Amino acid sequence: MQTLTDTRVDALDSEARRILRLNDRGGYTVPTDGLYPYQWNWDSAFAALGFAAFDADRAWTELETLMAGQWQNGMLPHIQFHQEDAGYFPGPGVWGTEGAPGKGAGRVASSGITQPPVAASFALRTYAKDGAAGQDRLRALFPRLMKLHRWFMDSRAESGAIAIVHPWESGRDNAPDWDSAMAAFEPEGVEPYTRRDTGHVDPRMRPTKADYDRYIWLVQFGRDTDWDDAAFAERSPFRVADPTMTFTLMRASRDLVGIARILDEPTEEIEGWIARLEAGAETLWNEKTGCYDSRNLRTGELSGCVSNASFLGWWGGLRQGQPTETLHRVLADARYAVPSFDPADPRFDSLRYWRGPVWGVMNMMVSTGLHEAGLTDEAERIRRDTVALIDQNGFAEYFDPQDGTPAGGGTFTWTAAIWLGWASPTAQER
Repeated sequence: MQTLTDTRVDALDSEARRILRLNDRGGYTVPTDGLYPYQWNWDSAFAALGFAAFDADRAWTELETLMAGQWQNGMLPHIQFHQEDAGYFPGPGVWGTEGAPGKGAGRVASSGITQPPVAASFALRTYAKDGAAGQDRLRALFPRLMKLHRWFMDSRAESGAIAIVHPWESGRDNAPDWDSAMAAFEPEGVEPYTRRDTGHVDPRMRPTKADYDRYIWLVQFGRDTDWDDAAFAERSPFRVADPTMTFTLMRASRDLVGIARILDEPTEEIEGWIARLEAGAETLWNEKTGCYDSRNLRTGELSGCVSNASFLGWWGGLRQGQPTETLHRVLADARYAVPSFDPADPRFDSLRYWRGPVWGVMNMMVSTGLHEAGLTDEAERIRRDTVALIDQNGFAEYFDPQDGTPAGGGTFTWTAAIWLGWASPTAQER
């Protein structure tokens, strides 16, 4: 990769800051205008990472607005509908969460499912930028973060690994990991709907209609059960233990221990969660593929998928028994790392959402974990590829791993955020 000039770095840094401000809606950011017009859970936490590089106060506000939407039972929804937008489907009326007992009164309109819990990790990073000035704000967030992690362990950790009840919860919406579990039910009774995403983005880059019918069926199932955790556990046909959820919660729990120590709070409960998650992660190891995999908890079967989530164990803090050999093979097969799905698999699709493209946020977590584990060559390869993709193709939602084609939404918040907080040479100097 050609070394960027200082002038080019300054220009990219400036553009990333502009994108964060462009997508700022006053206290929260949207991922990008049009395609995603609301506040998304893990997108917002990544936005805080980006803001922290130049405006720590705004980073804290992002996290505070995000956590203010937490349900009474501890769940943090994956979308908060601060202002209704007819250009997005499914909107608040489809989710029907207003009467959900777990939500409680007075919360902002929201979806009924969650997303990977990275908020504690980026709260700790924001504190590192802000020091003593951020301690009171960190202290105010701590009880909400504890409640969120406790909810995950109480409602989703029956196997030790963390289960999802909808593919959207994983953040890897249409990954091949879910194909078998999704095929196990027919989306009978799905109410008529009109997709909005394909009006913003080439349908070639989005999930298929067959997938979308099942997504909406699962939303209707949740709505019909008042978004009750026990009903999902007992009756939903879709319940899959997910490496993204498991390893992001594992890392966030380690970071929550760090927060607790800063605040002089007890850590025993959190350390117990980490031990359970470490044991649960072993149930996701697939000997055939040599990496971590998703497991259908209804059948016990592993999905047989090698994805970018397969390499998040290092981010989670695991050091033994990691998929180094499989990572090396995938890196060798991709011009740009890390593809979201194995290029050697016949199901690979270089442009369709999570079935092949490269995502900067996943690269940031995988690379950071590798670096912390001492695998600096692999870590730097992933960072260099991310820099090249953004330098050559802008701050797109995701990229083709074969030729770098930008795909999905443009002027994307979390791509700008990981540039400022990790990928940029300026970030490396800091």
